[in-house]
Amino acid sequence: MNTNHHTDPPATMRAVVQDRYGTSDTWHLTDIDLPRIEPHEVLVRVHAAGLDRGTWHEMTGRPYLMRLMGFGLRAPKHRVPGRAVAGTVAAVGADVTRFTVGDEVFGVSRGAFAEYAAAREDKLAPKPSTLSFEQAAAVPISATTALQGLTLGHVDANQRVLVIGASGGVGSYAVQLAKTFGAQVTGVCSASKADLVRSLGADHTIDYATTDPTDGPTRYDLIVDIAGNAPLRRLRRALTPTGNLVIVGGESKGNVTGGFGRSLRAPLLSIFVRQRLTMLASTEHHADLLTLTALIDAGEVTPSVDAIDPLDHAAHAMRRLEAGSVRGKTVIVMPHG
Repeated sequence: MNTNHHTDPPATMRAVVQDRYGTSDTWHLTDIDLPRIEPHEVLVRVHAAGLDRGTWHEMTGRPYLMRLMGFGLRAPKHRVPGRAVAGTVAAVGADVTRFTVGDEVFGVSRGAFAEYAAAREDKLAPKPSTLSFEQAAAVPISATTALQGLTLGHVDANQRVLVIGASGGVGSYAVQLAKTFGAQVTGVCSASKADLVRSLGADHTIDYATTDPTDGPTRYDLIVDIAGNAPLRRLRRALTPTGNLVIVGGESKGNVTGGFGRSLRAPLLSIFVRQRLTMLASTEHHADLLTLTALIDAGEVTPSVDAIDPLDHAAHAMRRLEAGSVRGKTVIVMPHG
């Protein structure tokens, strides 16, 4: 490890730990050893970590398909949850060339709900100077997923774009990013969150509790379905004849495949129709973070942080996410700030 002239990290750290799948009641705060870093990794002194829906899936082990995909068959593969991170580089591996100790960074790590986390060099970028650590932690995963979803959907100026799940972590970025591309955006959300979605730039909002967003007269060039579970036939009905559908994740009560069954059927159906029906398989790379940083520094994209919770309240924050009461993003901050 190269620690230059900075203080060496301690031997142990506070962390949220989970040893079995289940609810947030399986999370407990304890002292554990710091993670070891590989030659291509850095050790991040975590200031803040973002909470996202993917963390819920990894906590519950549902849908069960995830367990077969390498997340751990009987228990989580990684004991410490959390992946979106913002902090300061505390140590660097032997092969790291892009960062030095003391650099402020943000990106994707493993085990972000801890005072220190290991992260691959290629999944980190310099923290935007215009953002606090708390704001920066709300960007990785959610904003990059939104960016990749819109790119996959070939978003363009003057298009009509429908964002289903517009008030959530990914959706709050999808609305803003679609506007930066010059699109006309309609956001689907609850009535209580319509003000937030309009403040993010949406031209129109639809209350999903009272109105089926796929049943109106408008035909959309692009539908980004983040939090929905509408059948493909209904989504197709709301598309133009050559429109694009991008399914980002999917939530349903099915424990086996969850919402992924619909995601898997979409590209198969796309072979036989003029509309382009796709599912997003998001990736993690610093190039997207750099793209977002430019938009953030230009004032075109702003993280929508709903709440900031201390590490010992992480389980409480997860329960709010499960209840659907979060507007935008929730961020967890470490005891050392």
